[in-house]
Amino acid sequence: MEAIIQTKNLVHTYSAATPFERTALAGVDFCAYPGEYLGIIGHTGSGKSTLIQHLNGLLKPTSGQVLFQGTDIWSDPKLTRRTRFQVGLVFQYPEYQLFEETVYKDIAFGPRNMGLDEGEIDRRVRAAAYFVGLRDDQLDKSPFELSGGQKRRVAIAGVIAMEPKVLILDEPTAGLDPEGVESILQNIRDYHTAHNATIILVSHSMEDMARTVDRLVVINDGRIPFQGTPREVFRHGEELEAMGLGVPQLTRVFHRLRALGADIDPSVYTLEQAKRAILDALERTPRKAHSGLLGERKKEPGDMKFSAPAGNGAEQASSGAGKGAE
Repeated sequence: MEAIIQTKNLVHTYSAATPFERTALAGVDFCAYPGEYLGIIGHTGSGKSTLIQHLNGLLKPTSGQVLFQGTDIWSDPKLTRRTRFQVGLVFQYPEYQLFEETVYKDIAFGPRNMGLDEGEIDRRVRAAAYFVGLRDDQLDKSPFELSGGQKRRVAIAGVIAMEPKVLILDEPTAGLDPEGVESILQNIRDYHTAHNATIILVSHSMEDMARTVDRLVVINDGRIPFQGTPREVFRHGEELEAMGLGVPQLTRVFHRLRALGADIDPSVYTLEQAKRAILDALERTPRKAHSGLLGERKKEPGDMKFSAPAGNGAEQASSGAGKGAE
C-alpha cells in the first residue's frame, strides 16, 4: 500500500548558521498509510512537534522531502496550501486559539477559507459538531461561555469540518479528567471510522496509545529508533525508559517479572494479553506453577525462617540471633 503522507531524509535545523543552531530532525524517514491509526511518542524536545508541523506545511524542510499522496508538497505553492486543508493539525490546548463570536463561526472558519458555498459550510459545521458531541443549541453561543472540555471540542470540530484525509492531534487529552479523556478519544475514533481518515495521535500517555493506535513511531533526538505495533515497541521497555519515555503500567510489571527470572512475555499492555501471557507461562512450566511464575530462586538472609528446637537448643538459637543483631 502506498503511503498517504511520508517524509524522505527529512532534516530541519533551527537558527541555522548562528550560535543557537540546533538540528531537530536528522534524516527522518516517516510514513503513514490511508486509514491508519498511528501514534507518535517522544520526550519533550525529541522532534515530534517539529515533525508534525512539517506534515501539513507549517515548516519547510532544511533538506529532504515531505510527500502527500506521492507529491512533494513544496513543489508548488498551490499544492502547499491545498495540503494544509487535507492534513488537519490540532495543536495542544487548541481552545486557546478560539477567537470568533460564536461556536458556529469558529467551526466554519476553515471551510470558509476553503472557498466552499454556504450550504456546504453549514453541512460541515453541523456534521463536525455532531462528531465532537456539541448540541445544536450550543452553536450560537460564544465559545468563551463553554467549559474547557467543550472549548476543546469546538477547536477539534474546526479542523474536522475541513474533512481532512489526515487528522493530526497533538496531546488532544492533555489536562482533561478521565471522563473527558475517554470522550475525546471516542470522538476521534468515530471520525476515523466514519471517514476512513488517517489519524496521527501524539501523546505522552502510554495507556491511551496502547489501547488506541494500530502502530507506534518513537522519536528520540530527531531520529526514529523504533516503530511497529504497540506490542513490538513495548518490548523495548528499558530503552524507552532510558529515553525518558514510560511504558504502560501493566507492561512495566511484566518487564519486572521477566527481570526477576520469570519465563513470560514482557510486551503485554492489556489485561487480556496479561491473562494469556500468564497462562502460557504456566503451561510451559507446569511443575513450578504451584510455586509461582518465578520458580526457584536463591534464598536471601531476609527470607530465612527460624524454628526453635526443643530444650537448650532453643536458648542457643535465640542467643545466636541476638548476637547477630548486635
